[in-house]
This record gives sequence, C-alpha cells and structure tokens, in this order.
Amino acid sequence: MSATELSLPAVAAAGPLPALSQPFDFRLALGIPLAAMAFLLLFDPSSLDFAISRWFYVPGEGFIGRHYGSFLENFLHDRAKQLVIVVGVLAIAGFLLSLLPTPFRRWRRVLGYVVLAMGLSTSLVNPLKTLTGMHCPWSLKEFGGREIHTALLEERAPPVVRAGRCWPGGHASAGFSLLALFFALRDRRPRLARIALWTALGLGAAFSVGRVMQGAHFLSHNLWTLLLDWTICTLGYRLILYRPEASAPA
Repeated sequence: MSATELSLPAVAAAGPLPALSQPFDFRLALGIPLAAMAFLLLFDPSSLDFAISRWFYVPGEGFIGRHYGSFLENFLHDRAKQLVIVVGVLAIAGFLLSLLPTPFRRWRRVLGYVVLAMGLSTSLVNPLKTLTGMHCPWSLKEFGGREIHTALLEERAPPVVRAGRCWPGGHASAGFSLLALFFALRDRRPRLARIALWTALGLGAAFSVGRVMQGAHFLSHNLWTLLLDWTICTLGYRLILYRPEASAPA
C-alpha cells in the first residue's frame, strides 16, 4: 500500500474520532526520545558518524552515492519526496474542505492534526540548519572538502567557503513527517496505523541512508530528525486527538 493511500482516503474511511482513545504511554513515547536527545548532546557521536561515512567514501573519488546519482537523486530524493508532498497537499485540501459545509467537516480535527504535525515536522528543519551552521560530510577536509568539522555544541570554525546547513537532516524529515498518519489512524484503524508507522519509518530510513551515501549528512543528523519529528507528532496527538478514559462522561 502506498503512502498516498494512507492519507486522505484512509482518514475519510476511518470516520470521526471515537469516544475514547486506545491506551498510550506518553511517558515512554516522549521520555525515550528526549533521553536519546540528551544522550546525543552529552556524548558527541562524531566518531561513529565519521566511521559510518567512511564506508561510503573512496579517497580521490568521493562518496559512492555519486555513482548512483540517477537512483538516489532522481528517484529517492526527488520522486519519493514528491510523493510525501502529495500526501501533505491532500491533507491540506481535506482540511480546507472541512471548514465548509461538506462531509469532510466530520474529520476536521484529524485533518487539522495531520496538517499541523507534518507542517511542523518539515518546517522546523530550515531554521535549525541556519541556527546551527553545521557542515555536511562532503564539505569537510576529511572527505575531500575544505571545511573544519565541529560538534553540535562546539563553536563553529570560521567557514572557508560558506556556513554549513546540514543539521538536522532535511530530506529525512519528509519521510518521518508521515508519522503523523500513524497517530491520526491509531484510534480508528489500528492495522492501517501500523502500516502508516512502518511506511514513515521505512521512507525516513531510506532517505537517510541515501543522503549518507551521497555525503550530504552524517547518520546522527537524520537520527535527530527522527527524534524531533516523533516528539512533534506525539505532542500534537496528545493535545489534539487523544481522548483518555478519564475524560469520558460519567
């Protein structure tokens, strides 16, 4: 089943919100990613990042992802990302229709959540790239570039060519933003929600690996993207869609 099939039609078929949500442990769902982020801040993953990126780097030739340019750039980078954009556009269209006296108004809250969660998951990336100024592997001296690597919390070395814009992973955020569909569906279509979950994780992981192979990101850049997107989608679900048993009428 494609990601498109998991978007607007799936939400429409699921119907309005049920009286109660399925139990969900927000302490774990938020605690684990927050702990992982704290770990990444306390223990710089640069050594592991460099070791993994060297698997895909050939001195004098560059990153091996360059040899798969047609697949990685045209299909995995452009076409697959366009598919995610289609999902977002369908959600926006459905939400706008829900503001009118149409059958879509029954799903206004669900569609609004999907638009908000996907929008925040992807739009957060560019401001963070500008704020952190981290360089991509292909720009670093260790991989044939000219820039000096610095860890996330270290002061940036003056750029030789230009400031970096590589943290967090922007392309991975397109795939991981589909985590919003998992939360949108979990209380009405659990099986479809699981498909949405694995689709989001699979696409995000595929985007991540492709960009690492190209030298566009370190692995930890994309791990940060996953952690941030999961946190955004989880918080949005808690605030907008989640209906715990305690809120049920007596």
